[in-house]
Amino acid sequence: MNDDRAVSREHPSYEEQLHAYLEGERRNPFTTTPTGGRILSALQLPLFMLRPPRGYGVLTTTGRRTGKKRRKCIRAIRDGNKVYLVSLPGRYSAWFRNLQAEPRVRLRIGVGTFEGIAREIQGAAERETAKTLYCDTVNAFDRMMYRAHRKGRATPESIRSLLERWFTVCLPLVIELSE
Repeated sequence: MNDDRAVSREHPSYEEQLHAYLEGERRNPFTTTPTGGRILSALQLPLFMLRPPRGYGVLTTTGRRTGKKRRKCIRAIRDGNKVYLVSLPGRYSAWFRNLQAEPRVRLRIGVGTFEGIAREIQGAAERETAKTLYCDTVNAFDRMMYRAHRKGRATPESIRSLLERWFTVCLPLVIELSE
């Protein structure tokens, strides 16, 4: 029984995670519901497959039940052979559960497609590095992303604040690219 409580404290329930993610969010059905997220990603996918905007990419995972390739548009910040991203709203997103079952992924960023292994960020030093890179990098497309999630003016400071909130409340990940 104690082990169950320890696990639940370490990983919030779906309802707790969803509430934390949605706090302060604009009630946009494309960004606050799983179905809306799939639709938004499907609408962005043709553009992102041609050339993703700077700081974004297309993540291809293998479906945990079907074995089919699944693609998702994500915010992805590259630093050398590592790419940092955040699973919204956390460990309950379908693509994160696919990563848990099969961590080998394909990522289309910039003008290239890369193979890699996805994992959760480990240790305080890696977490701090990832947070700095993910939250301090603001690109042009981030303004549109901000408007989909929040009301108000999309300033670099407000965008960084939203990214820091996601990084803290949701689940930061790293993909180690194979060269």
